[in-house]
This record gives sequence, C-alpha cells and structure tokens, in this order.
Amino acid sequence: MRTIIVYFDSLNRRFLLNYEPDCQTIAPNFERLGRHTVTFDNAYVGSMPCIPARREMHTGRYNFLHKEWGPLEPFDDSMPEILKKNGVYTHLISDHLHYWEDGGCNYHTRYSSWEIVRGQEGDHWKGRVGDVPIPEVAFVPRQQTGTKTASGWKYDWVNRQYIQSEDQFPQTNVFELGCDFIRTNHDEDNWLLQIETFDPHEPFFSPDKYQELYPEEYEGKHFDWPRGKVEQTPEEVEHCRHQYRSLVSMCDTNLGKVLDLMDRYDMWDNTLLLIGTDHGFLLGEHGYWGKNQMPYYNEIARIPFFVWDPRVKKAGERRNAIVQLIDWPPPTILDFFGLDIPKDMQGKPLKDTVDHDEIVREEALYGVFSGHVNITDGHTVYMRAAQPDKTTEVYNYTLMPMYMTRRIPVKELTDMELAGPFSFTKGLKTLKIRSKDKYSVAGFGSLLFDIDHDPEQLHPLTDEALEQKMIEKMKKKMMENDAPAEQYERLGI
Repeated sequence: MRTIIVYFDSLNRRFLLNYEPDCQTIAPNFERLGRHTVTFDNAYVGSMPCIPARREMHTGRYNFLHKEWGPLEPFDDSMPEILKKNGVYTHLISDHLHYWEDGGCNYHTRYSSWEIVRGQEGDHWKGRVGDVPIPEVAFVPRQQTGTKTASGWKYDWVNRQYIQSEDQFPQTNVFELGCDFIRTNHDEDNWLLQIETFDPHEPFFSPDKYQELYPEEYEGKHFDWPRGKVEQTPEEVEHCRHQYRSLVSMCDTNLGKVLDLMDRYDMWDNTLLLIGTDHGFLLGEHGYWGKNQMPYYNEIARIPFFVWDPRVKKAGERRNAIVQLIDWPPPTILDFFGLDIPKDMQGKPLKDTVDHDEIVREEALYGVFSGHVNITDGHTVYMRAAQPDKTTEVYNYTLMPMYMTRRIPVKELTDMELAGPFSFTKGLKTLKIRSKDKYSVAGFGSLLFDIDHDPEQLHPLTDEALEQKMIEKMKKKMMENDAPAEQYERLGI
C-alpha cells in the first residue's frame, strides 16, 4: 500500500480543460489524469490561505475560525506523523517557502524525512547585499513596497538570477526528487510521498519554452506578479493570463513524469493517488487578482481534485459530492492504510465517494480568519461579512504564537489571557491573543449566489428567507467546529 500526493498551489480549475473545455491552456497530462482518476466537480477549500490549508492537510479539521496562521499546535493530530508512528514511511518534497519561516516551521518535521528546494518567490535564499536589476513592471505588489517587506520583492529578483534554465527551476527539482523517490522505492511497501510545488502561485515565472506555447504580440511592461484590483490595460491583463497558462503548462509537464512512473512500475494496483491544490486564484475575474482581499468567489474556493483509489478502481468518471481538503489527506489516507481516524478530525474518508458518489457532507464551510465566513450546499453560496455595527475583536487561540514570518511581538502579547479548553485541544487551555490583522472584505457586505443558474457569481440575490436558511446551516457548522463566541458576534448571527 502506497500513497502519492501531488499538491499544487493556487491552481485555478477554470484554466484546466478537465473543468473548462474552452480554456486555452495546453495541459495534456491533466487530461490524461482525468482518464486515470475520478474527477471531483464540487471540491472546496476550507481554511485559507497557504499554511492554514496545510494545517487542514495534517489535522483534518477547519482552523480558520480560531487562528490566522501558524505552526501545528501541540494538541493537533498530524496525519503524516500518525502514519510514521504506525510503520508507514512518509516523505515530503517541497519548494513551498512558507515551511521555512516561523509561521510554518514544524510541518515538514512531522514526516519521516523531507527534502527542500529553495528559490521560489521571495524566499531569502541567495545573499545579495546590493541592488539587483529589476525591469520596468506593470505592477509592484502593494505589501512589497513598504520598508518592512520590500525584501520579498527584492529577493524574488535575486532568485531569478540563479534560475535560468529549466533544470534550475524549483518546480523541476521538486518533481525530479519525487521521481527519484519513486524509482528508488517502487518495490517497497507502506510509504507516503508528498510532492508539493509552490507553482502556479505568483509570480508566474516559467521557462521560455512554456511561454512560447502561447504566442502573443505583447510589447508592454513586465507583468507576472498580479495582486489586488485590476487596474492594468486589457493587453496587460491578457499577457499576465498567458504567463499563468505557461506556468500551468509547466506543472502539466512535471505531472506527466509522475504518471509515467506509475505506468512504468505498474503502480496503479496498489497506490492511492491524490492530486489537488490549496486554493484557486482570481485572474481578473470580478475585477480582482489573487485571493484574501476580496470575497472567495468560486475561482478561489472551488478547486480541482482528482483521485485514483486502487481499492475501487474507478477511472474516467466524475463525482458531484461536496468534498473538502479536510476529507482527502487525513481521513482518506489513514483509512487507506487501515488506521483509526482521530475523533477530532472533521473530515470523512472518501473511498465510497470515489466508488459511487456517496455523500459525506451536506455543506462546506470555508473562509479566512477575520474575513467572510462562507458556506455552500452545492447549489447556493452564502458569504457572511462582519456586520458594520459590530466592533467585536477577533483573537488567535494558540500555544504557538507566530505570524507568517515572525514571532508575535512581546508588545502584542501583554494583554493575552488563557482561554478554553476547546473541544479539540485535548484538555489544554490556549493563549487568547488579540489579532492585529483584519481582512477588509467586510466592505463587500454579505453576498448570496445561486450557482446553479449563476455559476459565474455575477448576480447576487436578495432573498431573506434563503439567507436565513444559509445562516442556520452556517451556525450549525460553526458549532461543530467549536467556534469562539466572538466569531458569531462579529457576523451578527
């Protein structure tokens, strides 16, 4: 029994032919993947963005209502660690730079072994004291322009000086290391391999040969790192989308290497294969780039997901059941290896869903700490914003007080107190720390969409009865997650 996870970052399903037949992306291996696996049409995110999603990959439960970002907690159940303790060898290969920062510092150490590949985005990798040449650009990410975070923008350009040929790209090296593991261990039993690339996360940096797949006559400014409102010209917007397609095509090439080895070593009879992403990405839809600072439209929230389960051997089929990230890594993998699923995991094993579309949940709850709380039943999407008459503070509940790249400063800890325990903290109280970071999406207000008749989410509904119905569903899911009292208060529910 073996498991292979291939995990991308920021993969918009509408740029895959598997989900959008009219898209322009050249991705034959994703099409091949669809013929080999079951394709899920209603897979949704849970906790956003990167590290909160990875916490779900370990723990199988939502965490965005209790904490904005940070390491695994002492009370967290970790799927790869559980496997390791039960004789299943686990190996992580990743170029995801957030693992090497304070806020993600203990995820990779849960595996039996791990390999890191440096150089993605603003990874502080190569030493460069002086300035680095930067071309004239169409956009500089806003959070990279201040003195505290300018190094992220600089280091991306430092890193590019050392990434010239395709074999030097971090993604290439991640997949080559993954293929090495498969070649070395294909005859062994009881292992899990997680191949995880930061791509196609921005910046959309790829070798020329992938950009040449999408000919264009663009002669404008350099533009492969978008964020925020769309304020560029139509030519710049389409150029940036071409850059994204190019990077997806590179992901496709490397995915094909894994599928080739599955074929070569006849691994389909005993290897669980899971392919997915942490979230999608807006590429100009709804007038925005990126994620987090806008509502979680389906370009972000509804994600691509593919499964081959050798126990049921279903391929080339589609499934409509609502599934989430909390389902597919921890419970499904633990079930595959015949291990008990910890009681604090909220996810459900997907064997029967892969087999015959068994329903594992009626609704999906998802969101980002201090932003909208969202819920869908597969037909309606409701996004509940913090109410304008509420001044409720929000708090991080943690025993690992970290932000994304740094420890929480002492001055922000002076008024912390103990809280809990919560139902999932194994009897432990946590630090209750006032959050300084509140997402600005409240300004969009609450939004209600009928995605059966309005799949593009262009026409918000006004329907008080339906809104109240979705609020009741939301409250139920929040209660199941043992959400803190202030989360209900700020939402006014």
